[in-house]
Amino acid sequence: MTDNNGHIEQEIWFSAVDEQQLNRFDKDAAFARFQERVAAVQAFKPKRHLRWLSYAAAVAVMVAVSYFSFKGGQSNVESSFGDIVVEAPQGSRTQMTLPDGTKVWLNAGSRISYTQGFSLVNRLVLLVGEGYFEVAHNEQLPFRVSSKDLQVSVLGTKFNFRDYPADAEAIVSLAEGKVALDDLSHSGRGTIYLAPNQRAVMSKQSGKIIVENYEASNSIQWTIGNLIFDGEPLKDIIKDLERSYNVKITIADENLQTLRFYGNFVRQEQSLSEVLDAFAATGKIRYKIEGRNITLYDYPHLGDTLPYILCSNAGL
Repeated sequence: MTDNNGHIEQEIWFSAVDEQQLNRFDKDAAFARFQERVAAVQAFKPKRHLRWLSYAAAVAVMVAVSYFSFKGGQSNVESSFGDIVVEAPQGSRTQMTLPDGTKVWLNAGSRISYTQGFSLVNRLVLLVGEGYFEVAHNEQLPFRVSSKDLQVSVLGTKFNFRDYPADAEAIVSLAEGKVALDDLSHSGRGTIYLAPNQRAVMSKQSGKIIVENYEASNSIQWTIGNLIFDGEPLKDIIKDLERSYNVKITIADENLQTLRFYGNFVRQEQSLSEVLDAFAATGKIRYKIEGRNITLYDYPHLGDTLPYILCSNAGL
């Protein structure tokens, strides 16, 4: 025993013995036995630094258990989140606000889905079709929109994302801010960045992406009910007409596929018949309506493929 410990233990031992007992017992022999017992007890005591290691290990175990319990609980909570799906049927559009304050417009025949944990664990939206997004700013949690072919990542901006499964192209047009674009079909391609009034057009067949200057306001005219055809081929135009008016349009003559048209129409003010009349006024197309089925025919004596300007009844 050390002197300090010995003195302390002697003081404790002698404080437990009165004068009468000291006369009856051999205090030196008793004290010797007491020292032996103390030594035996101390042999089983852990060293002080070992006690601290034990405490530290216990704390570490508690922290580890707490951390993995938290992560496990978080994982369980996340896995219990269901998906929220919002659709805009053919012939309609819809507008909504996401839990983080982001505003979304969905075009006809489009759908978005996101988890119930949106804005808590992520800000990921899955898109089928066409959507216009005005994204609430959040630097800690980037906003992402993924389609089958492309993914757009932003912090806070305004952009239009179009990727209908039946379309040959996927298109992202940027109105404000900045977006990062990743090709989900070709992992080797680097990230593409767009500036305002630029758009990225991806060919689904070749995987090629072209970035070009484009008046972004034209790409979002559909949100206010306008249909703008800016030299697109007829085969693409009829897809917009089908979605907007909830009809089925068939091109009977193959050579009509490559005809290109310019025009501007207002859905709320013009019926499909009026739009088709504008096409027919070019002298290139005849049409027949049977219920919700429309068939487009060529005029046999006209075969050139120059673009044609359509006259709309709305005076646009």
